[in-house]
Amino acid sequence: MKKIVIALGGNALQEAGRPATAEAQLEVVEKTSEYLADIIEAGYTVALAHGNGPQVGRIVLQNETANSVTPALPFDVCGAMSQGYIGYHMQQGLEKVLRRRGVNKRVVTVVTQVVVDRDDPKFKNPSKPIGPFYTEEEARAVEAERGYVMKEDAGRGWRRVVASPMPKEIVELDAVRCLLAGGFIPVTVGGGGIPVVRDDDGNLVGTAAVIDKDLASERLAEDIDADALVILTAVEKVSINFKKPNQKELDTLTAAEARQYIAEGHFAPGSMLPKVEAAIRFVESKPGRKVIITSLDKAVLALRGEAGTTMM
Repeated sequence: MKKIVIALGGNALQEAGRPATAEAQLEVVEKTSEYLADIIEAGYTVALAHGNGPQVGRIVLQNETANSVTPALPFDVCGAMSQGYIGYHMQQGLEKVLRRRGVNKRVVTVVTQVVVDRDDPKFKNPSKPIGPFYTEEEARAVEAERGYVMKEDAGRGWRRVVASPMPKEIVELDAVRCLLAGGFIPVTVGGGGIPVVRDDDGNLVGTAAVIDKDLASERLAEDIDADALVILTAVEKVSINFKKPNQKELDTLTAAEARQYIAEGHFAPGSMLPKVEAAIRFVESKPGRKVIITSLDKAVLALRGEAGTTMM
């Protein structure tokens, strides 16, 4: 197991209770980079992906707030902006750590487009959370004022939701492959990628949506023929009966068991559900592939089979 895709969760970019500033994010990214550097030093070929829910939401709010001064940018452009500045921070943070350790590796961000089906039914049922958390009362006020669709997010509060269509094709895939072959560490499909559709002439056109970063990471892992997909999140292991007295953490999980647990409603949409769905897709795409779901601080142990939840 040498080539892996690492999908970073929101906790790898931002700490709860800290200000949502660029400076604070860079500090968190540098801490995250210590764990990533451990993996890279262990000899793995790594491609990095990340979420962008809070970041793209704030960029949209900034655009809307300043609309009287300068025209607001469309949602797909805001997604591209979030890819750029998160990737920039990851380049700075990870290269700083690698340089200190004497590891001669460069990090390169690819502003990545991901093709979705313009007839995807999920456009009619927005479900992907973006932006800050609100109380229910605040969310209702935002909904009435701006026409957003607001939903409760896994017991953490209320957030704006947008369509989350399935990723079909990574447009810059060849560039990612070239970077990997050249010894670079690519940061790609940030925030799930910039969602684009093909028009009747085959041209790419941006669309207002957020592709789930775990499903986009799975698409990437398949397309670069990775040995493993490592999904890093806020908890060490996947659990059933989460936050209940009979909560049970899972060391291993088969695709069949995962489907049963999904049917029983154990995994929250917008939280653990897409991670488990991505895991099922990857392990079933080719024999011998593995998925690890764990917390950032347990990633190295999980790659050795000593932590996390593994699906094979």
